Amino acid sequence: MPIAHAIAAERRFLAGPRSRRSELRFLWTVLREFLRGFRALHFVGPCVSVFGSARVREDSPYYEQARQLGAGLSRQGFTVLTGGGPGIMEAANRGAREAGGPSVGCNIVLPQEQQPNAYLDRWLLCRYFFVRKVLLVKYSYAFVIMPGGIGTLDELFEALTLIQTRKILDFPVVVVGRAYWQPLLELLTRMGEAGMVAPTDLHLLTYTDSVDEALAHIEQHAVVKYQLATPRAPRRWWWLRE
Repeated sequence: MPIAHAIAAERRFLAGPRSRRSELRFLWTVLREFLRGFRALHFVGPCVSVFGSARVREDSPYYEQARQLGAGLSRQGFTVLTGGGPGIMEAANRGAREAGGPSVGCNIVLPQEQQPNAYLDRWLLCRYFFVRKVLLVKYSYAFVIMPGGIGTLDELFEALTLIQTRKILDFPVVVVGRAYWQPLLELLTRMGEAGMVAPTDLHLLTYTDSVDEALAHIEQHAVVKYQLATPRAPRRWWWLRE
């Protein structure tokens, strides 16, 4: 669907209740997008989602860190899963590709269209952010948070909320870039002191500047804890053309 049409459809949806037929068409569109995403990612193996800014340039140290992380995660046996765009996403996918591991992206339709980066073995285009976020969480055993903006914060707190409320297991959440994320750490600390966040929830995040430390944490709290050294491959069904 062209961008202009997609935006117009979103505005109609957010305008309030519509006819039952229109609502049913919307539900069918969402169902098809979920189904397409589930089919595309069903056999990609255990993933780690890497989140971060699309605005990071190749000459940034954050880009190089994400590239090294992508390579390291591939060597641990993970599929590197990102939002599929440029910047940090490209760097993580690039590292995975260079290490010989699988590299996957869940792209999104935006008014300023986000193109898939050149280092993806497989990618899909999502129309709805909530579908994309489900896919980025559903297949991941760890989450790496690189420096980013509002979108990165949204993805961080999505994963953190699901873990905190026990909707998903306590998968490791690694925040890379201590200096960059220091204001976030201070905010969460103040929230804890005010009784708005449980002390145990503050320990769900691991802050580091070291790629090796991030990989070691994921190795201990994902690979070892959830016995991912020999992951069980899903069964393929010929009648579904898998």
